[in-house]
Amino acid sequence: MKRFTFTFTAAALAACTLCMGAAHAQDKPVALKLSSWVPAQHALNPALQAWADDIKKQSNGTITSTLFPSEQLGKAFDHYDMARDGIADFSYVNPGYQPGRFPIFAASSLPFMISNAKAGSAAIDAWYRQYAAKEMKDVKFCFAFAHDPGALHSKKKIVSPAEIKGMKIRPATSTIGQMVTLLGGTNVQSSAPEARDMLERGVAEAITFPWGSLTLFGIDKVTKFHMDVPLYVTPFVWAMNMDKYNAMSTAQKKVIDDHCTSEWAEKVGSAWADFEIGGRTKLANEAGHEVYKLTPEQLKAWRDAVAPVEGQWAEGVKKAGGDPKQVLDSLKASLVKYKSAL
Repeated sequence: MKRFTFTFTAAALAACTLCMGAAHAQDKPVALKLSSWVPAQHALNPALQAWADDIKKQSNGTITSTLFPSEQLGKAFDHYDMARDGIADFSYVNPGYQPGRFPIFAASSLPFMISNAKAGSAAIDAWYRQYAAKEMKDVKFCFAFAHDPGALHSKKKIVSPAEIKGMKIRPATSTIGQMVTLLGGTNVQSSAPEARDMLERGVAEAITFPWGSLTLFGIDKVTKFHMDVPLYVTPFVWAMNMDKYNAMSTAQKKVIDDHCTSEWAEKVGSAWADFEIGGRTKLANEAGHEVYKLTPEQLKAWRDAVAPVEGQWAEGVKKAGGDPKQVLDSLKASLVKYKSAL
């Protein structure tokens, strides 16, 4: 009897395996357009390509992808709507480019909040999943991640928050824009690819930006002073067109879902973080650049000066019908859990 049972079970498993293989074989081929607005040589793109390659493998080749970098499919500001409208099937979105549109997500770009982008990306993703279906209901939220902490880069040395008054600064996100306004500066909006030109023409005098990308976008050519403080991170979203997802087979949807996780958020964030960390070292050793620390007293002055930004952010969440205390407490708990709180 035991032998018969084993034989039957083995045969059943073999049949199931054949059925699964047949199911994958019957899936219609799906070709995905992936849109990334950073330059082709940016460290993010290989990470996204590795993600896409694994999807191809896990779907037995039924889901293939083409990555379009450098704003080939549309401007950086438009990437959320590109995913919504199907211009791209997956889009790399900076929600902070659209002030007020995603107030809950903006919590993760508050100043002096996150220490690193590796575990920090997983922390942001795990936290935001409870809000994404409502705040980003036009798309299928895949995952969120962040670049390693960025800093203030300028044409003149700045050590005190009082020195921001009267300056024109390109902020990384709308939340950092609130910080600039609070300190008496003027925000000059631009996407990352446009930032060097604005600084070169004198439209802006300083910028908040991550370290490695500073060189990649040529911004190191127009800024010489770099405050070595983990001022902020810019959180991003990898978003999918909902119609494209809904048209997939059940097996293909599962493959996508298995690649829209906090684990993948950390993988993508980690690859980029290494690139940004290396950029700090490069600038510190480059002639004509000054990378400088703040004293404990100066750092405290910055923290105290930007503290009201949290209150301004909270008002935006309230207007959208959210509970800012619950949102922020949840984010802080996730950062502690993933050992990425500043």
